Amino acid sequence: MNRSEKSAEAVVAAWQRRAKREEKWFDMKIQQAMQQMPGEPGREAMTKGESHCSATSAEACCPQRDPNPTGGGLLLAALTRENLLLALKRVRSNKGVAGVDGLTIDETTEHLKTAWPGIRRQILAGEYRPAPVRRVLIPKPGGGERKLGIPTVTDRIIQQALLQVLQPMLDPDFSAHSYGFRPGRNAHQAVLAAQQYVHSGREVVVDVDLEQFFDCINHDLLIARLSRKVTDRGVLRLIRAYLNCGAWIGGDIVVSRQGAPQGGPLSPLLANVVLDEVDKELERRGHCFVRYADDANVYVRSPKAGLRVMAVLRRLYGRLGLRVNESKSAVASVFGRKFLGYSLWLAPDGKIRRVTATKALGAFKHRIRIMTARNGGQSLEQVIGKLRPYLLGWKAYFCLSQTTALWKRLDGWIRRRLRALQLKQWRTGRTTHRELRKMGANPDLAAQIAADSHRIWHNSAGWIHGVLTVAWFDRMGLPRLI
Repeated sequence: MNRSEKSAEAVVAAWQRRAKREEKWFDMKIQQAMQQMPGEPGREAMTKGESHCSATSAEACCPQRDPNPTGGGLLLAALTRENLLLALKRVRSNKGVAGVDGLTIDETTEHLKTAWPGIRRQILAGEYRPAPVRRVLIPKPGGGERKLGIPTVTDRIIQQALLQVLQPMLDPDFSAHSYGFRPGRNAHQAVLAAQQYVHSGREVVVDVDLEQFFDCINHDLLIARLSRKVTDRGVLRLIRAYLNCGAWIGGDIVVSRQGAPQGGPLSPLLANVVLDEVDKELERRGHCFVRYADDANVYVRSPKAGLRVMAVLRRLYGRLGLRVNESKSAVASVFGRKFLGYSLWLAPDGKIRRVTATKALGAFKHRIRIMTARNGGQSLEQVIGKLRPYLLGWKAYFCLSQTTALWKRLDGWIRRRLRALQLKQWRTGRTTHRELRKMGANPDLAAQIAADSHRIWHNSAGWIHGVLTVAWFDRMGLPRLI
């Protein structure tokens, strides 16, 4: 038995031991919630103040008693063959990696052919316990690390199946100002809405950043908000199980009573469920705002009004047990602040235009420098093959930028780096002369470039333009930014 198989068996054994300990805790929490009288959601927290404990205890009245405790129609709808096949198709299209069990998508598909009937019975009986997520730390551009929890492929399929039946129920009631992870909505629409608010004269932004949002979501509060629309006890219990599945860290399962693993299909929907309460309060007050996941910008006409809105947001987020990151949040002019990778600037003609934020542009150029490094040991064709999907994706996202001149400069800069890479790989003047002649360069031009073969960066912007032309890069498959 190899090391990976022993590790997988250790994960499964620890998972099973924890599942037995957790089963009694789940039953106790459900029974406690069932015994409480269901009142108007949030009323008790409002009358007793804004403390975290009061809000949590007030929301413990859900889920309500379900006449069919084994799952109900919604859970059965999620577990239909058609819905599960669609979930498998979408999980496969995301091309995710394996979880703690080490099974890939293809291996999981084979495993589920025999194991799925038993898993389905456990889900309907309320006995299914998800595997812990695999913790991955991703460095943030501005410093720090983002905690990503990768569920097993089996759990990703189940979560996706739940998402496909819950999204049509919950999404229509979300605020129209919310654009993150919703059908028919995207980041481009959020940026255009923000630009429209600034056009209307609201040039002061209340830029709010939440500190470790996904790690601070209160489970009881989330289930309570969710139960206002979802009365199926089996669905609520399964979601609670996913919230409490824990993370596999350093050979141990670490379970937290708050937070939602960021990385599963359900996480964005659950985030919108929690934050929709703040959206509705801002709507009631008549504010112009845009929210994408946990990034929210409120647009006002004066700094004084912005300070009042910031105080309101601190209070509203505090009721949800969330903290505002004071170092990244501010009340400031919209010009100079970034939102979803974009910034706004006032053009000389008086119009508000969209540009790529300085930070996003710096990250793009850093990535290009790494991919086109002259000591990478790859041919020009291989480098262009890796550049192509990145450039196409970057262009698709930042296509709203109204800075044609900047994109032209970036386009030329990328081609110059590729020309420098080609000159570096030719190494000697003799090889440079021979290869340029093969490409059709006249003898004088080839000799002049080869004579200064050691001046790679200088030659990459000189006469070599006549040989390694834009059309030549197009034939090699390099996409243009403009």
